[in-house]
Amino acid sequence: MFALFRDWWDRRIIQKSEIPEALWRDTFLRLPILDRLSDNEKDRLRQIAILLLHQKSLTGVQGLHLTDDMKLLIVLQASLPVLNLGTEWYCGWVSIIVYPDSFIPQRTITDEAGVVHQNRTVLSGESWQRGPVILAWDEVEPAGIEDGSNLVIHEFVHKLDMLNGVANGFPPLHAGMDRQSWSQTFAAAYQDLNDRINVGKTTVIDNYAATSPAEFFAVLSEVFFEKPDQLLSEYPDVYQHMIEFFRQDPLQIDN
Repeated sequence: MFALFRDWWDRRIIQKSEIPEALWRDTFLRLPILDRLSDNEKDRLRQIAILLLHQKSLTGVQGLHLTDDMKLLIVLQASLPVLNLGTEWYCGWVSIIVYPDSFIPQRTITDEAGVVHQNRTVLSGESWQRGPVILAWDEVEPAGIEDGSNLVIHEFVHKLDMLNGVANGFPPLHAGMDRQSWSQTFAAAYQDLNDRINVGKTTVIDNYAATSPAEFFAVLSEVFFEKPDQLLSEYPDVYQHMIEFFRQDPLQIDN
């Protein structure tokens, strides 16, 4: 009964949307990673974006005013990972906070010896478990450059990873997916990347992926949607698992 009501409510929100067609067109043009989607997929993406605009609170800080086109640019990218999953995969939190540029959160950390340190690290994005997604606009704005890097996808994939606890590169898998195969495949690829970096070998995967299994999953998700051919070439088994998880294949054009 609840699912039926939710579907009815979602359809009502979509039908009442007043986003101008020109704004949709202009925003899609700014995101060439969406060109590979079929017309039906683009329609579904629009619907998910409308729901996210309704469900989430997008707020600019430090003097940044978020216009309608800025908000749509963000939520369209955020919609891509859940195109075939649904907005319920972004449940349990509301806020999307956008800074004009990189930000420096101040955190108090106590080490093993009991010494308290003030940690100040420059960031362009951050995802909190059961908290907001935080983005730097100067990193979001050039999203049309297909370079294998996408801040919005990165941070929103962290949110998917956090659905079953602390982000660790092991999101909740669908029924029928092999948990052991996922774990072994990603662990082997993660080790391979670290080994290659340690001996100075070049790779198309950003070195930041070697920071932790959580960052490995998020960075490779960026590549999956931005440069899928590169991920398929580097780590074909990882690519196949991502097809299963995201329930889409960026290299398969369905017209």
